[in-house]
Amino acid sequence: MLAFLGAVICIIASVPLAASPARALPGGADNASAASASAAAAAAAAAAASPGPQRSLSALHGAGGSAGPPALPGVPAASAHPLPPAPLFSRFLCTPLAAACPSGTEQGDAAAGEREELLLLQSTAEQLRQTALQQEARIRADQDTIRELTGKLGRCESGLPRGLQDAGPRRDAMADGPWDSPALILELEDAVRALRDRLDRIEQELPARVNFSAAPAPAPAVPTALHSKMDELEGQLLAKVLTLEKERMALSHSSHRQRQEVEKELDALQDRVAELEHGSSAYSPPDAFKINIPIRNNYMYARVRKALPELYAFTVCVWLRSRSGGNGQGTPFSYSVPGQANEIVLLEAGHEPMELLINDKVAQLPLSLKDNGWHHICISWTTRDGLWSAYQDGELQGSGENLAAWHPIKPHGILILGQEQDALGGRFDATQAFVGDIAQFNLWDHALTPAQVLGIANCTGPLLGNVLPWEDKLVEAFGGAKKATFDVCKGRAKA
Repeated sequence: MLAFLGAVICIIASVPLAASPARALPGGADNASAASASAAAAAAAAAAASPGPQRSLSALHGAGGSAGPPALPGVPAASAHPLPPAPLFSRFLCTPLAAACPSGTEQGDAAAGEREELLLLQSTAEQLRQTALQQEARIRADQDTIRELTGKLGRCESGLPRGLQDAGPRRDAMADGPWDSPALILELEDAVRALRDRLDRIEQELPARVNFSAAPAPAPAVPTALHSKMDELEGQLLAKVLTLEKERMALSHSSHRQRQEVEKELDALQDRVAELEHGSSAYSPPDAFKINIPIRNNYMYARVRKALPELYAFTVCVWLRSRSGGNGQGTPFSYSVPGQANEIVLLEAGHEPMELLINDKVAQLPLSLKDNGWHHICISWTTRDGLWSAYQDGELQGSGENLAAWHPIKPHGILILGQEQDALGGRFDATQAFVGDIAQFNLWDHALTPAQVLGIANCTGPLLGNVLPWEDKLVEAFGGAKKATFDVCKGRAKA
């Protein structure tokens, strides 16, 4: 740049002096010598007649300079058309900065260098402009992210119950709303983890996004504000999660204690009711009840709560009174296991005789319950050779063999009174339902002797089953089937 300025100054310095009247006249070139002599004489006269300042100026410009135009030979000094006075300074005083004026080659090199420098400056300016636009777009993206996080926080706050927003953890364990469910806690924890991961990614991307060398001075304030906002949002979310966790733990402990207290109160009430029921009468055994199924349908039944073990022999005894009206006695009981709905079934369908099914193998029993009276039924079976026996009212009515021989009765099934199961614990058919009363259902894991069976039927030797006794707490009625107090030995005589 300095070389360019020096060249300009030298060009200005090389401009010729102001045209004199002599140069304007024709023939000035031929009279150059005369003009030089006249100029010398005029200079001497002017030096004598001029004041001090003019003399000093002449001395400044040198001998080639004059205060007025030189006189031409043959021309009078006083003319009718006098020439205008010459300016005080007839040439520029120029001091070049360079030792010598640059040549044409040097000037071309300087111009090429200036063009390259200009192109470089333009490219730099364009890069700065693009950087500024990118930073503006990224700042807007960060602002959108902040607004999104703020919206999510607002939705989290709006989803919390009023008690958590205002008063902190509550101790009211009776208000079990849907907001304290474990599913909601897990959902909030997942949302918090997702927000943490997103905040970590934004924090990792911020140093790469911001170009501190090209950005203006106020630019570092944007990441600082963004970091502070993200820290604030993360702190609020963590506080909400901790509050919810404390509330859930408090509700869990309170609910557990309250449940225990309620169970104790219910047990006390049941004991009190039992005392009131039996206090004014004589002793009543725990098995003095019956199950009543008044109509034929597919939803009234009783279920035995106790699971059966694996059995290689069994004896089932039960008191039955049928109210079917001669259209088949239905199913007094059925036992199903996973994979086999007909593990043990006692069934009378339509006008067919009563049948015993074990593992879907069938044996017809010579039993009859069509007189609407109470009858004691006992059936014994053993897996060895599949031997079976059927008793009615203490007397042996029939026996046989090869009924599911060597097949053990599978454990962990479901025992239903009054319905036949087509699937484990369900799919009842109304046409196979039992109608009437069931009492004293007992199950043993061995075959009873005929004398024991007769003693039970005559009420002379009552015996409870060693696998499944007839107890009120083990039998639950469903669908309208009712439990009623009943002593079979006394009630049978009255009926």
